[in-house]
Amino acid sequence: MKYIIRFLTILLILVGLTLTGINLFGLTQNIRPENMNHQDYRFKDDLKMTYEQAIHSLKKQPQESQSDFNKRITDVIADSLAHIHWNEEEDNTVYNQLVPIWENYFLYFVGQFTDMPEFQKYHFADYKRSLKRGIGICGDASMIMSQVLNQQGTTNQIVSFPGHVVVAAQNGLGSEFTYDADFGVLVPHTIEEIQAAPWLIESFYQEKGFSEREIATLRRAYAQDYQRWDGVSHFITKKYYFERITYWLKWPLPALFLLIGLTIIRRQSKSTTL
Repeated sequence: MKYIIRFLTILLILVGLTLTGINLFGLTQNIRPENMNHQDYRFKDDLKMTYEQAIHSLKKQPQESQSDFNKRITDVIADSLAHIHWNEEEDNTVYNQLVPIWENYFLYFVGQFTDMPEFQKYHFADYKRSLKRGIGICGDASMIMSQVLNQQGTTNQIVSFPGHVVVAAQNGLGSEFTYDADFGVLVPHTIEEIQAAPWLIESFYQEKGFSEREIATLRRAYAQDYQRWDGVSHFITKKYYFERITYWLKWPLPALFLLIGLTIIRRQSKSTTL
């Protein structure tokens, strides 16, 4: 029994030191891939902003109306994420779709050693983490926009169609508009109006230079049944809370392991002396 306790004590200390080292190493790393390969982008000249530029641009200006702010951040978010071919990418480490161990070892282990695809190619709930990594698709863009609007107290909902996700938000003038932060497009119609007449979207996507093929795909998506979600915690409830808990625990847990291990050694040392 004595040797088992000694072994477990040493193991606790080693795990605590290892995880602490991983966390410290992570402080020196940037989760945004250094060599973004433009040929893997879905859209041309997709990533135009650094994380710092995006965070600064997502702040509402003193004289800016809510309507103008909503429209502007739709473009900012689209310019802040590289729209890689999310599902088609075979190596989930190239763009850190698999959360690196030094970023969050909980998310890494779940993604690496389970068969849960949502962790193998992870979508961050926290919008700042999405912007830091700099990659995403429609769901990521919509979650970012929803959280930014929440900070302004703007009523909004995430709306998911089969194959696409957008945000429905009050524009500050008493109307609800549809914001596609994935494509950087504002459609001045409600979700209900668009679903009833999907062709309403065409001119707004054409103005941004999207191809007829892209627009046809979106038109089909908008014609489908949809679901409204009251923010990110409703949209991805389990992942939302799991992510928050793991980021909160990633530093205290190894510290606890070290404390327990050192406490056991100290007590054993005292008992041996006595």
